[in-house]
Amino acid sequence: MGEELSVEATGETVGEAKWSALRELERLQPGIDKAAVQFEVVAEGKRGLLGVGYAPARVVARVSESAASVATAAPEDESELAADVRGLVERIATTLGARCRVEVRETDAGLDVRCNGGDLGVLIGRHGQTIDAIQYLVNAVASRREGERVEIVVDAAGYRARRRTALEAIAVRAARRAVENGERVELEPMSAVERKVVHVRLKEQDDVETSSEGTEPNRFVVITPLD
Repeated sequence: MGEELSVEATGETVGEAKWSALRELERLQPGIDKAAVQFEVVAEGKRGLLGVGYAPARVVARVSESAASVATAAPEDESELAADVRGLVERIATTLGARCRVEVRETDAGLDVRCNGGDLGVLIGRHGQTIDAIQYLVNAVASRREGERVEIVVDAAGYRARRRTALEAIAVRAARRAVENGERVELEPMSAVERKVVHVRLKEQDDVETSSEGTEPNRFVVITPLD
């Protein structure tokens, strides 16, 4: 068995303690493979009443030196914005308890952020609610930093492509049903990101029109047949 790097860190929460431990490992071994890091929670920590009896959360982070040595470092030509976005997404993932590698690709439209690893369900959330919230937060932070809107797509384990395919199939079937029955069809509540997929998919279809109704987080798409 190869040797391993190990550090202990504290924080107000377990998530903050994990982030501090990860940062210390990165200092010791730049370009470390974050997906290979294992955490042991030594103490959950507690918040004392009015500050009395406060105890920090404490974790131990370990990674084998072999895993650290083969890690891929950030691209040398990565922009400052891409590096900052990578760091923010990594911090969010660590806080949520997801171990993953974060890759940032710069495109003409903006930034494409992909989280790859094992079980990333905690990053995706039910119907993609968590990954959508992460994407919204990252866009808001980056846009404020740049002073203008920045388009950033955040994905985990290829979820968005799979969900887009499923949503487009749902949209087409619902549109067909609306036309055949001559009645509007209401889809299940969706996030703004998912509603946009439906609107775009049916935009060129001349026998139906789409609209959104309801209030967040229960806003939904309505597909109405045209005469």
